Amino acid sequence: MKSAFVTVGSTSFDELILSVTSNSVIQIFRELGFEKLVLQIGRGLVRPEPCTFGDFTLEVFQYKDSIAEEIQRADLVISHAGAGSCLETLGAGKPLLVVVNDQLMDNHQLELARQLHRDGHLYYCTCKTLADTMKSMDLSALKPFLPGKTEEFAIFMDRIVGLEKVD
Repeated sequence: MKSAFVTVGSTSFDELILSVTSNSVIQIFRELGFEKLVLQIGRGLVRPEPCTFGDFTLEVFQYKDSIAEEIQRADLVISHAGAGSCLETLGAGKPLLVVVNDQLMDNHQLELARQLHRDGHLYYCTCKTLADTMKSMDLSALKPFLPGKTEEFAIFMDRIVGLEKVD
């Protein structure tokens, strides 16, 4: 059963949950062959009801001690742009679509998503462009994120948040 996993981490990102559960996006999931959508909704106020309609199942939970199992089971992970969620998914070798919360001020998440996209590791979009991105993305074109580059990643993150050391 082809499945997608959506995570907002420990945050609240209701716009993402509303977007992935909209009729038009559910239809795209179905057209892409997905039969199951699992949502981790975090602190959000939007709480879709788990259900099955036809050959499509929607599962919903707020938190789990670890989302590693959900990531491993997924054929596609759709995530907020938190560094932890991105690294966990990429480290597991799973295709990743990052949805940037464009409502955040001073959005370092966008810079992270852009760089990982430039490097060929993921696709990214906003809630407004989610449907179009899903229709056009080619998951087979993504490059694996090689483990063991944590120091380089830490330097990259420091640069993004303005903590880069000046010698």
